[in-house]
Amino acid sequence: MQLSFNKDAGHTLRDLKEGQSGILHSLDLPEALSHRLMELGFLPGMEVTAAKAAPGGDPRVFRVDGAEVALRLETASHLYLTPGLK
Repeated sequence: MQLSFNKDAGHTLRDLKEGQSGILHSLDLPEALSHRLMELGFLPGMEVTAAKAAPGGDPRVFRVDGAEVALRLETASHLYLTPGLK
């Protein structure tokens, strides 16, 4: 399932509900953390899908490039999605 966004909404991975996907646009994190996430597959242009979450909702698992990675919601809120998806 793809998620459509308002161009000016500034949606992030945190906004995705379980099963929803989005295309990663940019990362707004310290350089070292951005590089580590990019090594794990969180690159601009990649499709990211929200998966299961821990009890209480944090952290949440995201699927990207065939891998499943758990991210804290605070971190996910700094990974921005491309607006205007199908």
